[in-house]
Amino acid sequence: MSTLDPPTGLDNTALDNTALDNTALDNPYDLLGDDHDDGHRWAFGTGFTDPLEGIDTSVPASLDAGALARYCLSLGDDALIYSHQLQRWVTRMPELEEETAIANIALDLLGQARMLLARAGGILGRTEDQLAFFRAEQDFRNVRLTEHDDRDFAELVARLLVFSTWRLALFEELSGRGSSPRAADPVLAAIAAKGVNELAYHRDYAAQWVVRLGDGTDKSHAKMQAALDALWPLTDELYRPDGNALADVEPATVDAVLDEVLALAGLRRPRSAPLGAVSGHTGRDGVHTEAMGYILAELQSVARAYPDATW
Repeated sequence: MSTLDPPTGLDNTALDNTALDNTALDNPYDLLGDDHDDGHRWAFGTGFTDPLEGIDTSVPASLDAGALARYCLSLGDDALIYSHQLQRWVTRMPELEEETAIANIALDLLGQARMLLARAGGILGRTEDQLAFFRAEQDFRNVRLTEHDDRDFAELVARLLVFSTWRLALFEELSGRGSSPRAADPVLAAIAAKGVNELAYHRDYAAQWVVRLGDGTDKSHAKMQAALDALWPLTDELYRPDGNALADVEPATVDAVLDEVLALAGLRRPRSAPLGAVSGHTGRDGVHTEAMGYILAELQSVARAYPDATW
């Protein structure tokens, strides 16, 4: 079977066929898939409900609680920062359909961030708000790919394709749908299982646009290739060893999907050198690009100005 054939392929049946089989998660952690907020959106000061309310969040004895918290924090920061960057595009899209799609992807990632930060915060004794709005830049553990400022729509879909393909493969491993057993932490496994469907849509949305632009006009092809060339140095960090990780993704797993998309689009795989580490440290170590300071200034401004506000 081709790596993009149904149920995770590029055709219109993909989204119907990637529905999560809830029978595989016949346990109390299925509650993570429920809407606990009755449609209310997460925002600072609004008194939102803990997304893990009603869930047994005790840490299995076989796990190091500190390592689990750090890993959930890393995955949560990836989603939080990327969601914020996508939200900035919502009013800049040329068509309502694409604006809605990007908004929904941003909300999916924000939902993942909430659960992962809640999981980490429950171990660390901190709330979602405290982790999202009151940490310094060096305390964030997101990969630097998530903080990149996309210069145009081609960079937006190129970055989304790479990130979602990698994260989907990772969440499949954590949920037990890949070649590895479920993550030893049942809460993280359930969060990952819920995210698989979302990430499959994110990947397929991005892949369709990469093919459309790459196989379009000479101008769209050039922009799509330039976008890949600009982003490629940031991809190596996705595969750096992480001592806190509960699952790993082999580069070949992601490359198989990316190579097929690029072939369909008539694009070449970039050969750019990876973005260098700073004294051996990268985003997972709290070392970020210049863009991160601006992101946090915008993301955290209200919370820091009015730390006790409610409305």
